[in-house]
Amino acid sequence: MTLSEELQWRGFVQDSTYSDLSQLDNQTVTFYHGFDASAPSQTIGNLAAMMLDRAMIRHGHKAIILAGGATSLIGDPGGKDKERPMQTVETITANVEAAKVQLGKIFSGLDYTLVNNLDWTKDMTVLEFLRDIGKHYSMTPLVQRDYIAKRMGEGGEGISYTEFSYTLLQGMDYLYLFDNYGCTLQLGGSDQWGNCLSGVDLIRRARGSEVNVITNKLVINQATGKKFGKSEEGAVWLDPNLTSPYKFYQFWLNLDDEGVEYYLKIYTELDKETIDQLMEQHRAEPHLRKAQKRLAEEVTRLVHGQDNLATVQAVTGIIFAATETEVNEEIANSLKTELPVILKNRNQLNDIPGLLTELGLASSKSEARTFLDTGAIKAGLRAEKLNLDSDIARFEQYGFILLRRGRNNVAIVELT
Repeated sequence: MTLSEELQWRGFVQDSTYSDLSQLDNQTVTFYHGFDASAPSQTIGNLAAMMLDRAMIRHGHKAIILAGGATSLIGDPGGKDKERPMQTVETITANVEAAKVQLGKIFSGLDYTLVNNLDWTKDMTVLEFLRDIGKHYSMTPLVQRDYIAKRMGEGGEGISYTEFSYTLLQGMDYLYLFDNYGCTLQLGGSDQWGNCLSGVDLIRRARGSEVNVITNKLVINQATGKKFGKSEEGAVWLDPNLTSPYKFYQFWLNLDDEGVEYYLKIYTELDKETIDQLMEQHRAEPHLRKAQKRLAEEVTRLVHGQDNLATVQAVTGIIFAATETEVNEEIANSLKTELPVILKNRNQLNDIPGLLTELGLASSKSEARTFLDTGAIKAGLRAEKLNLDSDIARFEQYGFILLRRGRNNVAIVELT
């Protein structure tokens, strides 16, 4: 499959200045893709854009990945009804460093160049910016852009010159990378089309050269029709401290059937034959959720690595399937992070109804006794009927006892 065929099949492309994407199949270009650093982590929305970059690199194109240390200090006004709060230099610097780490993981083993646009803007004077960049822009098309016109129109919140200048800064990035790296293609989100064209216009006016833009489609949740990438807890982050590898894995595992093929194309590098076979198996036995499991495996491995994938799969098996598995320190720590935990010493384990109530596995001691009498309370990895003496003996080596009621109500008594 050629690059242009793959981009279309995976559904990456929204808009392009190329008259025909097949132009990319017979040449090698240097492209750049910028990533915002206004948040402490990238999200799975950003990950979709990174997967487009990976596809370009796999097909032999040269990548420049840009961390927006300068533009994030200003803030993109696109899609915003009012001025966003300006963040401190220290915050953006920390976010850029976090972005570099995450980008390094996603592009590990691939050939790419990482840059920070603060490096070529921090020492520029106001006069240099106005004379070398600003003189190439006409105000008329800028004020006609939807997000600017909306902010400046009747009932709008207005727009500061700072945010108004954002599109010029992004255009300047393209010019700098064109001059210094031979970059002739910018990739961006569908909401960045206007800002991307700022660079195209600037390079044509300032250098008399033609360059191109491709924007990738916004990923839509196929079940809700809304922007993809939100869980009940909020955004799904790539930073394991903000979204744990377990919760990250569960997000993909719990996706609806409607969009799983769509997500497999965007978020994995599985080829068409593999995805077609996987979907055939999924449609034959949808209750097995083979497509979601493969999706969760592929994305978690890419973002968090094989070791974390193995840990979250073991934890998932313990919590939901009650499977017997060897518990190492990583699995034990993950279980104790994801499940309700109470700390007790061995002498405090005699009041089982009290423990169950404290853990939320029963609403009262009387209900807990009913659950115990009917065998509803299980213990251990194999979800066997509670036997305190044997369970303590088995799990003292791990430092905790696993208790459950039903399939999804699981909690931990940690032994101190």
